[in-house]
Amino acid sequence: MVRDGETVGEGATEPRPGQHAEAIAVAQAGEQAKNATLYCTLEPHAFQGAAPPCTDVIISAGISKVVAPLEDPNPRVSGNGFRQLKAAGIEVVRESTGEQQRRAELLVEGFARHLKTRRPLVTLKIATSLDGKIATRTGESQWITNEASRARVHEMRRQSDALVTGIGTVLSDKPRLTARDSEGNATGRPLLRVVVDTNGRMPADAPLLSEPGEVLWIVGDNTDVAPPTDNVTVLQSTLIDGKVDLAVVIDVLGTRGLHNVMIEAGAGLAGAFVEAGLVHKVAAFITPKIIGGYDAPGPLAGPGIASIKDALPLENLTHTVIDGDILIEGYVSKIE
Repeated sequence: MVRDGETVGEGATEPRPGQHAEAIAVAQAGEQAKNATLYCTLEPHAFQGAAPPCTDVIISAGISKVVAPLEDPNPRVSGNGFRQLKAAGIEVVRESTGEQQRRAELLVEGFARHLKTRRPLVTLKIATSLDGKIATRTGESQWITNEASRARVHEMRRQSDALVTGIGTVLSDKPRLTARDSEGNATGRPLLRVVVDTNGRMPADAPLLSEPGEVLWIVGDNTDVAPPTDNVTVLQSTLIDGKVDLAVVIDVLGTRGLHNVMIEAGAGLAGAFVEAGLVHKVAAFITPKIIGGYDAPGPLAGPGIASIKDALPLENLTHTVIDGDILIEGYVSKIE
């Protein structure tokens, strides 16, 4: 929110059933909201749901202009928010540059997919050497990428609702699966950490269990385990070829209302998600190092493809240089 060229309020939508961004910004601005301009990623919502209508909050605050490039894809809004604001005499500006439009769509892509499919947007994050290795032949993997790339990963975690890994990573790398700032402090995200562990091998002293926040421990339906700590929820899943059915995992996360899910896992689980057709987006960090070796693993295991024509294509690619590392991001074009 801006008034007289100064930012007087800002907000980001909280996890359900928390407040929406507009209401937070209005509360922060207080009396300075009157005659201010409100910049929104998405059309303010216009119905009573988990949160009250943002249009009512905006109108009551006396805001004079709302700038928002995207119409809410939710059919309960879909232009009604803009119409309500205009009817109240508030100027609504929809025009934006192509880059502004792209950035706004990127911010809400998980929300839009969940609204359409009731499933989250699934991003596979991988980190490899220039020759496509994720570890040496002895299994050493820390650290392939540089410090700036690792900071970027923590930012990606902070933007995720759930982080998924496998038991192999838990046992070998002992991750905490939290988003941390530059001083090493957890930021409270992601909201949920998920461990896929068909045979229930997660140790009670795994470091991720000592961190605050819920851990969803997914085991096979033939495996009985007890939660080792109060923050662990156990889910028994059906099996496919003796492994947890990953479609069940994604369905459960969608049922929980989670929009953005990131997979940070070893080659086995990462490859299984790809083979199951459950990955929508890939974020690949490539570092200018050569590891080599027949026995040094790559980022995806499993049977793979027999013909190049069956390779999974990516589209809408971007690349970013991060202190010498390269981050390539793209969308799997075959996923509906």
